Amino acid sequence: MRPSVRLLFTLFSLVLLAGCFKRETAVERGYQTKTLHRGMGPEPADLDPHLATTANDYTVLSALFEGLVAEDPKTLAPVPGVASHWELSPDGLTYTFHLRADAHWSNGDPVTARDFLASWQRVLTPSLAADNASLLYIVQNAEAFHKGALTDFTQVGFAAPDARTVRISLEHPASYFLSLLQHWVWWPVHLPTLQKSGSPHVRGNPWARPDTFVGNGPFTLKEWRTGQHIEVVKSLTYWDRASVQLNAIRFLPIEDLNAEERAFRSGLLHLTEALPLAKVAAYRADHPELLRIDPYLGTYYYTLNTNRPFLNEAKIRRALALSVDRTGIAEKLLGGGQTPAYAFTPPGTAGYTPAARFATDYDEARRLLVEAGYPGGNGAPILELLLNTSDNHRIIAEAVQAGWRRELGLEVRLLNMEGKSVLAARRAGDFQILRSSWIGDYNDPATFLSVWTADSGNNSSGWRKPAYDQLLYQAARTPDGEARHDLFQQAEALLVADAPFIPLYTYTHVFLKHPSVQGWYPNLLDHHPYKHVSLEAPRPSP
Repeated sequence: MRPSVRLLFTLFSLVLLAGCFKRETAVERGYQTKTLHRGMGPEPADLDPHLATTANDYTVLSALFEGLVAEDPKTLAPVPGVASHWELSPDGLTYTFHLRADAHWSNGDPVTARDFLASWQRVLTPSLAADNASLLYIVQNAEAFHKGALTDFTQVGFAAPDARTVRISLEHPASYFLSLLQHWVWWPVHLPTLQKSGSPHVRGNPWARPDTFVGNGPFTLKEWRTGQHIEVVKSLTYWDRASVQLNAIRFLPIEDLNAEERAFRSGLLHLTEALPLAKVAAYRADHPELLRIDPYLGTYYYTLNTNRPFLNEAKIRRALALSVDRTGIAEKLLGGGQTPAYAFTPPGTAGYTPAARFATDYDEARRLLVEAGYPGGNGAPILELLLNTSDNHRIIAEAVQAGWRRELGLEVRLLNMEGKSVLAARRAGDFQILRSSWIGDYNDPATFLSVWTADSGNNSSGWRKPAYDQLLYQAARTPDGEARHDLFQQAEALLVADAPFIPLYTYTHVFLKHPSVQGWYPNLLDHHPYKHVSLEAPRPSP
């Protein structure tokens, strides 16, 4: 064989071998193993549903736990979960839930009514300091027990007439109550498991780890390698396991959005949590089949710590809020269908649109700064804006930072931390300005406005106003929709007037989805019950 022919033959052989030994990607392996690979943003600090506070926590927890009711994958309407059915009393105050006989924990124990009551008692025990405990205040005497005014839990409106019956008595009728039950703070935990690891009623109990974890959801916890991945596998004890099509889900905590997008391109992910702002237009033009822009009931905002000097003055806070170019941020920086946010509650939430608003008004902002004694920013301290690791957050913060410097003469230093550190700073009140977001727990203005009550564990601003709390108290007990919305308008007007926050934009969820992912439907809360999700290998091109 001539040298040139041998060389060609050798090269051809190497090409064939390279094709034979081409590495299979995680996405491709997922088709065979039925394993979904999902980016999830910041890593959870804990997998305890009673201590979780963020949508990222829900991403994993919704695979591991199930409450009395579940969600329709398309509409999120309440459907049977651990409870197979329920009744509501004629006065709208008492729900009676009937539990499935085949509902089991991942260790084989039956899920009982007592598990639910013990879990809710845990949430309301003051020593746990559960941030979302106030979501249970809708139950009779729950608030009094949580605040220590009542010590006998049997006086709270929870009852278990037998092992498979749960009765909940409300303080007032609430049309959204069944949807509220889909929030993770209402999900049960297996108290005997927690007791083996320490007290169930204090933070830091390490029970939610692979070697000790017990849950009741469609999946159970197999592995958690901090900073690398969390893997859950199909539960063999889940009551509806026949409907679960995935064998496993691997969650990858990737805070760097550029790294997450590269992971998607290289076949490591079926789904990303987000997409770098700079790449939205390119995907829209070149790969629209991979780009998803879904509606999302949420507000992106900055929390102002009203306990800190300078920011404890409402005129200063309003000046900052009036000096943000929301339209420019939404339309020029983001480009994913987001809209400027002028108040806290997104417009159109269950038919409610706030009338009070922060318009961009630089002249009024400068006037307020003069009134506060800081003309042109003279004498003002350098402010600090704390944000978690993300190029998107940084780009937005730099735009706001530049506007405050240009229009008000104020200097702002950007502080960047990883997600767990930001959460710790928020809980401790160790910040001046904090990048924040609130995603609705259900489609109603109350899920937004209740964030700012004095009792809310999610109100890290330090702002308190009894008149505001009273308006929300009245709204909760007002059955007439128009009158209820009028009370919300009054409350939101107080919130905007005092400005413990700066709204920037109303969310959409911009992310990448591989075509193999089935059962992933757009919805306002970005909830995707995993038992309805499947993987289907793409058909080869003809």
